[in-house]
Amino acid sequence: MAEISLRRARTMIRKALEHARGAEFKPMAVAVLDSGGNLIAFEREDGASPGRYEIARGKAYGAVMLGMPGSAQMARAEAQAYFVACANGALGGGMIPVPGGVLVKDSKGRTMGAVGVSGDASENDAAAAKAGIEAAGLSAED
Repeated sequence: MAEISLRRARTMIRKALEHARGAEFKPMAVAVLDSGGNLIAFEREDGASPGRYEIARGKAYGAVMLGMPGSAQMARAEAQAYFVACANGALGGGMIPVPGGVLVKDSKGRTMGAVGVSGDASENDAAAAKAGIEAAGLSAED
């Protein structure tokens, strides 16, 4: 399976932040994880609170570990809160099941990793992540 290169991860981050600045979102933090949930790259804009790292990483981590984007995790949490609570416990409490955790897919639809964005409303975070992924020539599942 193809992996996300550091160069491509940096492109995703740069383009996600450019999207956020163009849309006048609040200061952002962006994390890119590989298919095993390992951090490839991270950046936090000036003005973004330090806790945004864990939130951005947690959004991406939940997406990779469950194989579903944050929006689907949130819907699942609303329908079956016990499942998401148990899954989060099994994963060490590291997932944030809200929009902003976006799966990165290759041209064959295989999951390569995920991008997590935190800083503004969850829907805006997801839009920035999607913009970054697509600018890097990959598909986003948000």
